Parts: sequence; structure tokens; C-alpha cells
Amino acid sequence: MKRKSRHPAIFWVFLTPVLVAFVLVILIPFFLGIYYSFTDWSSSARAAGTRFVGLANYRKSLADPRFLYSFAITTVYTVLNMLAVNVIAFLLALLVSSSIRGRNVYRAAYFIPNLIGGLVLGFVWQFLFNSVVPAIAGAVGLRWLAAPEHLFLANNVSALIALVIVGTWQYAGYIMMIYLAAIQSVPVELAEAAQIDGAGPMHRLWHITMPMVAQAFTVTMFLTLINSFKQFDVNVSLTAGGPATMFGGQAIPGTQLLALNIYSIAFAGNDLAQGQARAFMFFLVLAAVSIVQVRTNKRKEIEL
Repeated sequence: MKRKSRHPAIFWVFLTPVLVAFVLVILIPFFLGIYYSFTDWSSSARAAGTRFVGLANYRKSLADPRFLYSFAITTVYTVLNMLAVNVIAFLLALLVSSSIRGRNVYRAAYFIPNLIGGLVLGFVWQFLFNSVVPAIAGAVGLRWLAAPEHLFLANNVSALIALVIVGTWQYAGYIMMIYLAAIQSVPVELAEAAQIDGAGPMHRLWHITMPMVAQAFTVTMFLTLINSFKQFDVNVSLTAGGPATMFGGQAIPGTQLLALNIYSIAFAGNDLAQGQARAFMFFLVLAAVSIVQVRTNKRKEIEL
């Protein structure tokens, strides 16, 4: 039977709703945001009007110690979170892909935290860090850890570590599933042949499994990079940007990541234009870092 030809208009009919939604929700707001970043736009702009101010919002942002500190602390958080999530997720994937009993239960259990909303997760872990951990520490005799000044959320360094712990606990199960799918696609014959030739578990992992799942590393590194840079909900509910620290001669929020900083300036500070300028700079940096990361990982795939 001859295959019926389809008119190209049919494809556009089905594609049009998606394109319209993409243009209305993504493209138009994006370019409008760029325009507003060069104005004095605020929530009262409708009554007073907006004026073109050029690069004033960008200069003001780059001169603000809170923004510079948020950028630095977000970079540190991203590096730590990427390493923690990917290492733990890969180890979990190796565990649940082995012949361990109940591995399907473990897969579901490790993935469940990813289904919990970030705001709820932050409040739950705030209770754990502020109440449960000190109670356990006091019960086992570690009274210095139970002291108020030694709580996880009491200073900006340990609070940042707390953010990494919560982010890893939430996201590692999702990344584990990607690694698991990649590991399961590795031909069993390769591992069996290497084992017959006398290769040990670590040798097989390093020279067979790792090169075969190199594409998964590119995907997971990209996802964790984007997710870490855009962290907002857990930051709001767990630390709310605190505790305070000194930077540039000012007392500023010690764990206010970049997304929360942009939100605070735009809505709490009622400076939507400056918030948009910071968001656009954030976009440029994130796009550049993502491109470099993907290209680097692609080059590593070829080397492996």
C-alpha cells in the first residue's frame, strides 16, 4: 500500500499552541525584561511612568556588596552541590544496579525526596538542624554541638553546608536515575570479559563503566549546574538568607544566594528594574558557564 502523504500544515497545526505559549511565556517576557533593565521601572511605574536610565541599574548592582557576595557564595554553593550530588548519585546508582536484595525498594526510597517541594523540605530540615540534631548530640554527650552557637544554621559557613546537605538529599535520587539508566545500558559482556581476564571491580568501574556512561555525566553535570545556580525555594525556607555576615564593610545576609538576592531587590526593595538587570547578568553568566561545561564534558567523552 502506498503511504499517504501528509500536508506540512498538519504539523504546524499541532505545533502552533506550543509555539504560542513559548512566545507569550518565555520570549516576550525575556526581551521586555531586558528593556526594563535599562529603565527605572518599579511597581509604581504605571502612575509615574518609566524613564530610560541606561546602564545605571547595572552599575548600581555591580557596586552593591550584597550582590557581589551573593554571586560569590552562589558560585561556592554550586561547586559544592555539584560535587556532592553527582558523587552520591553515582554511588547510589552503583548500589541499586548491583545484585543487592531489595534494590527496587532502594530506588524508590532514594527518588522520593525529589518529589517533596523545596519550601516544605526547607522547613522540615530547619526543624532537624535546630531541634533534632542538638537533642541527639546532647543525648550522646556531644554538648558542645548542642550549644546554640554551634547550631548548623547559626553561622554562614555551616548554614551554607546545611544548604548543600539539603540540596543533595533532595536532588541526588533524581540524578541517580539518570546514572542508573546509563549503567544498565552498558553491555554485560564487556564486564564479564574483563572479569575473566582478571580485572577487579575498581578496574572494571574505571575502564569500562565510566567511559560507557560518559554521556550521562554531561547531562547530570548540566542539570546540577543549572539547578544549583537557580536554587531559591530551599534557600528561602531553610535560612531565609541568614545569618548575617560582614562583607565590604557592611552587614549583609550570609547565605542569600543569587536568586533570592534578585527577588529581595525586585520585590522586597521595590526596585524591579535593578532586579531585572541582575537577572539578565545572571542569565549571561549562567549561559556562558553552561556552554563551557557542556563543551568540556563533550571533549572528555571523546577522550574516554
